[in-house]
Amino acid sequence: MTDLLHGLIENAARTRPDNIALAFKTESITYGELWQRLEALAGGLVGMHLQRRDRVAVYLDKRIETVVTIFGTAAAGGVFVPVNPQLKARQVTYILRDCNARILVTSVERLRGLGDTLAECPDLRLVVLIDGEGADAETETGGPAIISLDEVLAAAGPHGPHRAIDMDMTAILYTSGSTGMPKGVVLSHRNMVAGARSVSQYLENTADDRILAVLPLSFDAGFSQLTTGFNAGATVVLMNYLLPQDVVRQCAEHRVTGITSVPPLWIQLSGLEWPAEAAESMRYFANTGGHMPRATLDRLRALFPRARPYLMYGLTEAFRSTYLDPSEVDRRPESIGKAIPNAEILVVREDGETCQPGEHGELVHRGALVALGYWNDPERTQQRYRPAPGQPAGIPNPELAVWSGDVVRTDEDGFIYFVGRADEMIKTSGYRVSPTEVEDLIYATGKVGEVVALGIPHPVLGQGIVAVVTPPANGSLDVDALMMECRQQLPLYMVPGLIAERDGIPRTPNGKMDRKGLADEFANAFQEAAQ
Repeated sequence: MTDLLHGLIENAARTRPDNIALAFKTESITYGELWQRLEALAGGLVGMHLQRRDRVAVYLDKRIETVVTIFGTAAAGGVFVPVNPQLKARQVTYILRDCNARILVTSVERLRGLGDTLAECPDLRLVVLIDGEGADAETETGGPAIISLDEVLAAAGPHGPHRAIDMDMTAILYTSGSTGMPKGVVLSHRNMVAGARSVSQYLENTADDRILAVLPLSFDAGFSQLTTGFNAGATVVLMNYLLPQDVVRQCAEHRVTGITSVPPLWIQLSGLEWPAEAAESMRYFANTGGHMPRATLDRLRALFPRARPYLMYGLTEAFRSTYLDPSEVDRRPESIGKAIPNAEILVVREDGETCQPGEHGELVHRGALVALGYWNDPERTQQRYRPAPGQPAGIPNPELAVWSGDVVRTDEDGFIYFVGRADEMIKTSGYRVSPTEVEDLIYATGKVGEVVALGIPHPVLGQGIVAVVTPPANGSLDVDALMMECRQQLPLYMVPGLIAERDGIPRTPNGKMDRKGLADEFANAFQEAAQ
């Protein structure tokens, strides 16, 4: 069994060649067919002079060709860079320049949307169109040559893929930072294969599973749907949804057994009617990318009475860190659980010592899933990737761990509870307040659809609390009644100074709530009120 990323498909093709690997709209492809196609693409990329570790950016929506390109690049010895299809020209060209991409694989429509910005990417020498005729000439702006996918496949020559080992980098995933432009997290074959095996182990994935891939493949949790599915020989159903109701229809049509999503989408899905054929087939549902409100969790458990809920925590820098065993959900619904298989999670004080139960500290992740750092950014890499605590002094080259920047605590049984990001903790009236704690109370009132609590500069308090809320499904929002309940349920220093109603909460490209964008919008709210 190979420990390379594309080996997940190769192994399944050897043992289950006739199993459906991917389903997309009316198309499907078996593992045997998928392996043949990515082998052909790998040969074509090498024939087009792809060098070992060359970056190949993939700017496409989810479809079978996208998966073939990603894993074909890995098989060729290159490094794939999945670009979120929701990004626009400025953001795409930033990523292409930042990772020094040599090849861009995209569609005719998306290429048109990039306009003449590719001329700003000096390392880019080739654009491959999956749905166009291509052209031998360079673009009018003097940019890269444009060819078709068929031309790449025809270029396969006698030389095989570049040799790779499991420690070689194979992907760069761009994650939005709290400030500035996205950071490129460099992942090795080992990182991704270890992650696939760990997650599919505790989710108990089998070849009978039908996993819905609803999150972007540029998001580590979205990409994990492919790797965990392929590790088990399961079927992965690709979808690019427009409305939450589309997710319900896909679950019913394909009798989906597992789905992983983020809280904003789960909140919407929990308010919909689910037909019996969609709900009855669900074996598990999983949450990542933020805290799931208790009310949402309860509604989902009622919708899927046979499904096991998995509450997970992860970060792109280490793929996945913790999960809460479904048997503990009733006892500890607020917990993010314990370490996933083949990882160790530590809660560490500022002095480097391990925290006692109940004591707040930073979550530190060590193990095979720890990524290789941020692409071309040694300064931020040194800040986030530091020696793991508690190592014997005799080790000359200390193991690096990911210091997450997230504040957590443990209970007496070792279960971990998320408190907040260090850079999102609200400092008001001399207190440190977790946004999650304020949000949970507001969700518990049943008077809102969604809520984001923010710490905003305040001329007297240091920071004041702004709660941005949306109306409940099929209802209206009574801001005065909500504020009164906050005053009754919360200590004075945790009561929002402002409740702002919005029709919807803005999202990041990965579907998470855009806290930074909202913080920028309300940055002067309390200063203006004081004038």
